[in-house]
Amino acid sequence: MIVITGATGNVGQPLVELLADAGHTVTAVSRGMSAPLPTRPGVATAVADLSDVTTLAPALASADALFLIVSGAGAHVDGRALMKHAEAAGVRRVVLLSSQAVGTRPGTPSHAPLAELEEAVRGSAMEWTILRPGGFASNALAWVPMIKETNAVHAPYGDVALPVVDPLDIAEVAAATLTEDGHSGRTYEITGPTATTPRERVEEIAAATGRPLEFVELTPEEAQSQMLEFMPPAVVEGTLAILGHPAADEQAVSPHVEEVLGRPARGFGEWARRFAAAYGV
Repeated sequence: MIVITGATGNVGQPLVELLADAGHTVTAVSRGMSAPLPTRPGVATAVADLSDVTTLAPALASADALFLIVSGAGAHVDGRALMKHAEAAGVRRVVLLSSQAVGTRPGTPSHAPLAELEEAVRGSAMEWTILRPGGFASNALAWVPMIKETNAVHAPYGDVALPVVDPLDIAEVAAATLTEDGHSGRTYEITGPTATTPRERVEEIAAATGRPLEFVELTPEEAQSQMLEFMPPAVVEGTLAILGHPAADEQAVSPHVEEVLGRPARGFGEWARRFAAAYGV
C-alpha cells in the first residue's frame, strides 16, 4: 500500500489517480482543509496534519511506500520524527517532493526547512528518492481572476525565462520512483523541456483559450506588495529572487524527466491547453 500526503494538491491528486489506475492500493492523505479527498476504488482516505506526525500513524499501518509533500516549504514539520514513525510502521520506501532551490540556493531562509527535511529523509533507514522541481506551470492559475476580469496578466520580470514544470510530470516521476526499483539514493531535478518567460506563457494561454491577452509588467515592489498578502516575507523574497535573478542552474533544462519516464517533459503549451477551461473558455 502506498500513502500519498498532499493528496488534494496539484501533484498529489494526479499521483493518486495514476497509482490507482495502475492497480496499486493507495491511502490519500490531506489536512482536509481544501479540496475533497479522492474517492474511487482502491483508494482509502485519511486526514492528518504533518505538524503533528502522530496523526499520520493510522495511515502508515501496512504501508510499503510514502510520498511526502509538506505545506509551507516544510515549516513546522519534524522530519526526523516523521521518518521514525514511517520506519516503525514498516515503510520501506519514501519519496520526498522538495524544491530545486534547496540545491541552487543553499542557506536561503525560505527553503531551510525543506533542506532539513531532505537531510532527515537521507538519514533514514528506508530507500529514499528526492524530487526537486522548479517552478510549477500551475502557478499560472493565479492569473485566472485577472484574465477573466481584464483579459490581462499583471506580473513581474516579464522577459526572464525559466523552465517551469507541468505538475503531471512530477506526479508521473513520483509514481515511477514509488513503484519501481533503481531510484534509491537519487535526487532528481524536474523541469519543463524549455525555458519560457511569463510573457511567452501568457501568449500560450491566449493561444489555448482563443482570447487576446495583454501582459502588463509589474515592478518588483508592486509584485512584492501583492505577494505579501498571501505569502510569508521570507518566501516572497526567495520567490522574487528566482523569478527575477535566476541562477544558471535554475534556467537550465534537466534531463531527469526523460531519464525516468523515457519521454521528454511536457511543455507549458500542453499544460495551458489542458487547463484552458479554468480561464473561462
